[in-house]
Amino acid sequence: MGAFWLSCFGLLMVVWTTTRGGVEGGQVSYDGRSLIIEGQRKLLFSGSIHYPRSTPDMWPSLISKAKHGGLDVIETYVFWNLHEPRHGQYDFKGRHNIVRFIREIQAHGLYAFIRIGPFIEAEWTYGGLPFWLHDVPGIVYRSDNEPFKYHMQNFTTKIVNLFKSEGLYAPQGGPIILQQIENEYKNAERAFHEKGPPYVQWAAAMAVGLQTGVPWVMCKQDDAPDPVINTCNGRTCGETFVGPNSPNKPAIWTENWTSFYQVYGDKTPLRSAEDLAYNVALFIARKNGSFVNYYMYHGGTNFGRTGSAFVITSYYDEAPIDEYGLIRQPKWGHLKQLHSVIKSCSQTLLHGVISVSPLGQQQEAYVFRRDSGECAAFLVNYDRRTEVVVLFQNIHYKLPATSISILPDCATEAFNTAKARVTTQSYKRSTLPTVKFNSVDRWSEFREAIPVFGETSISSNSLLEHMNTTKDKSDYLWYMTSVNSSKAQSLLTVDSRGHALHAFVNGEHAGSAHGDHKNPAFALERTINLHHRRNNISLLSLTVGLPNSGAYLERRSLGLDGARLKNSQATNDLTNSAWGYQVGLLGERLRLHTEKGSSAALWSKLSASPKQLTWYKTYFDAPEGDDPLAINLGSMGKGEAWINGHSIGRYWVSFLKADGSPSQTWYHIPKSFLKPKGNRLVLFEEESKDPLNISIDVIYNQRRS
Repeated sequence: MGAFWLSCFGLLMVVWTTTRGGVEGGQVSYDGRSLIIEGQRKLLFSGSIHYPRSTPDMWPSLISKAKHGGLDVIETYVFWNLHEPRHGQYDFKGRHNIVRFIREIQAHGLYAFIRIGPFIEAEWTYGGLPFWLHDVPGIVYRSDNEPFKYHMQNFTTKIVNLFKSEGLYAPQGGPIILQQIENEYKNAERAFHEKGPPYVQWAAAMAVGLQTGVPWVMCKQDDAPDPVINTCNGRTCGETFVGPNSPNKPAIWTENWTSFYQVYGDKTPLRSAEDLAYNVALFIARKNGSFVNYYMYHGGTNFGRTGSAFVITSYYDEAPIDEYGLIRQPKWGHLKQLHSVIKSCSQTLLHGVISVSPLGQQQEAYVFRRDSGECAAFLVNYDRRTEVVVLFQNIHYKLPATSISILPDCATEAFNTAKARVTTQSYKRSTLPTVKFNSVDRWSEFREAIPVFGETSISSNSLLEHMNTTKDKSDYLWYMTSVNSSKAQSLLTVDSRGHALHAFVNGEHAGSAHGDHKNPAFALERTINLHHRRNNISLLSLTVGLPNSGAYLERRSLGLDGARLKNSQATNDLTNSAWGYQVGLLGERLRLHTEKGSSAALWSKLSASPKQLTWYKTYFDAPEGDDPLAINLGSMGKGEAWINGHSIGRYWVSFLKADGSPSQTWYHIPKSFLKPKGNRLVLFEEESKDPLNISIDVIYNQRRS
């Protein structure tokens, strides 16, 4: 492949070509106005749908709803730690089958925008990097560092070659028209000092050298090297984007946040349909924008342990298509109207000459005119408080506060970003319990063993770092020591760098504590009663996802970094005492969430007195009907849930928001996880909660009156 420059439409245009077997294929190109596909300028609306955050049986419906919402492109990241969980061992099956996902996009007549990264952030554990990279000697992630560049290039090449072999790039007849290397690197670049800029140059050159035949972008990288396009991320790129770093590159918005991700303890982030529409219209008018990607259009679910630190299991549920695949109104419909109106004058926008004229102190008109006479106008009211009436071409127009009216013919108002909502029916998402588990006889339990010092194979005279010890094989790491005491009461203090901790003394629960997203570090202090002579202290440290952003991710540390016992006479610093370690839980080693492991274990009847660290199991038949399903865990504390061996994700209902409500109560059960009869539900519950109030609920949209 080569990138070469030629003159077109009075600007320079970069053209990407591929050659296979000496025969030149198609081309995807761009100029200073837009992407050019098959020789035609394109104004494109795109939406993010991440293939592993939904299931293959959901993909056709999600993509179809996106298409009917007026989208032209589906965007997804590529998730390195899913595809290469162990060095050199690849997984592209099931929810990881990115080729199948891209083919589904193509089957619906849409284009694909693939953000390879391979660092992606994305509120995904470890930013998408596989944890085995941590043990590569001398590695420094995302810098001018030979070990990291070697592995990054290997994986990027693996993905590109996979796409080529499947004929997925546009010049091969496939749907991929755009791809991304790295991700928001500018946020971290300064921390790498002289190792930052060379890495940017290398990453761009490496990507271009893979000869894919379609353009590459770098988001939030204002100095993206030619021919890579610099793009904008954020809520207000119509205001904040500095613009392409070359007149030969188009204005692309790679992430227009439809709401925001949510962390445990924070309120649900909201963003109105009107605000989204206003900023899209402003980007197109003010920045000459021609590509807008909604992040997310469908957020989905952080199944298993895939969410990053403190991120809840539901992801961008307030997107135009919600976690369950239901259309969220009025957002979906309002944006659909916006897309339709803009597309009705897209040729004027792409080929017209733009002029700007004042309509008032805080009002402007952006007018696009073609030599052939076609005209389109965007009338902007920047005033955040006041509705105004403006005069444009001898016609009066009423502009609500912070709104844009679009006139596809420079005369008729076809859409106003603040008005059109009234024509879109609004719905409220509702739940209906269909399966209840309120009978004691339906449940069985397995209590997790509390290990003690001397019973494990790992030991050290210091407190080991959590992530480097577990290697991300489990959220859980036991720290165990023993002390001799003649005092009955002492103050136990444990310092942790995150994320949470359960303390046990002589097998009994002594207390729990946790940090939060902003401050993961915390301290647990509890007064405990000690036996005469030997006392076993067992501390269960746990992570809630790995960190996913910032520089020097490989240097991050979690877990315990101090422990002390204090009585009336002295303080006993346990930090450098003899410690034993156990990675993971007994139930994880027994694989209690699987059919084989569950059948082999010895379960007990449900106890009337729930204890911490208990596994629960029951069976149920799938509810009839096609509506989405969720499990209501509002009565539980913290843990993880599995349906027929599939993890539906972590839950942490006891981590309350400021208003006293849980961060998340309902957890999505994809239909493909179920069979008609005899479905196995397994939960691991960290707190002393019983499962009798759990239910499986139907999720549906109810029309608002």
